[in-house]
Amino acid sequence: MPFSSLAEVEVGDFAISVTEPLVALLLLCVFLSLTSPAFLTTGNLFGVARAFSLTAIVAIGQTLVILTGGIDLSVGSVLALAGLSTGMLLQAGWPLPLAMLAGLGVGVAFGLFNGVLVTRVGLPPFIVTLGTLSIGRGLVYVLTKGYPVTIPYDYAPFIALGQGYLWIVPIPVVIMVALTVAGVVFLNATTLGRYIYAVGGNPEAARLAGIPVNRVKLFAYVTCSTLAALAGLILVARLVSAQPSAGLGFELPVIAASVIGGTSLMGGEGTVLGAVLGAAIMGVLENGMVLLGVSTYAQQAVTGTVILLAVALDIWQKRRRGSR
Repeated sequence: MPFSSLAEVEVGDFAISVTEPLVALLLLCVFLSLTSPAFLTTGNLFGVARAFSLTAIVAIGQTLVILTGGIDLSVGSVLALAGLSTGMLLQAGWPLPLAMLAGLGVGVAFGLFNGVLVTRVGLPPFIVTLGTLSIGRGLVYVLTKGYPVTIPYDYAPFIALGQGYLWIVPIPVVIMVALTVAGVVFLNATTLGRYIYAVGGNPEAARLAGIPVNRVKLFAYVTCSTLAALAGLILVARLVSAQPSAGLGFELPVIAASVIGGTSLMGGEGTVLGAVLGAAIMGVLENGMVLLGVSTYAQQAVTGTVILLAVALDIWQKRRRGSR
């Protein structure tokens, strides 16, 4: 298919896939505003946005991986190890830029490792990233022995990354918005972005068309892990410490955000904005349940139900399209 035609299809699909989660988010916000007066306060809304910003940031990268037909389960461990690496280097007196680059480098290294095993060795993405999930978490516990690593308060610019504000907007939210805009432009206005859709839609056809399928997949894995590392740095800056348990189970809400936002687990369909809206839906839902006094156990059940419904809807839509 010519790129001009592909672009037209993508614009239509973009509008559809973004409209559904946007409508769901708006309806949820209307319901909560009617049932809880505290929901629409400025402090609560920015607090919710700050809370789901890390999920959204990593979901942007996860969406790229899923679009290529893969999955990355190691994002939580990468988040923890990257944040820990930066924290330990800051404790050792390293200059802030070098310590942050080292933390991001952890993400790049894991992304390259995952990508090479998937594209060159030919291992299934689920198995590869499940293995690196365990490797990363094991390294975190070995390095910390189960104890948190405290960040010196001398590094105020770093702490501002997690606790600071741009006017009244939390810095993590600003970063999330900037990355969302960049991701939308990348997927819809660049050749590499179109390659990602093509690889996920039909990898063999993409290969025959001259698209470097393995390089495209490698790029997606590196981007995902790097964004997970960035989220790890932001979390450490927010807590002023690197916690060994950081990111435990983080892969579930990240993947859920992508799926709820309209990304197909089969690959080739989805948007960055949809993934961010999916993260927002989960964040608002969790906040709403807290405001309404729903127990923690019930919250987990509701969240799990929403995820299952989103996946079931994705499969149903796929089958309906296939039967036409």
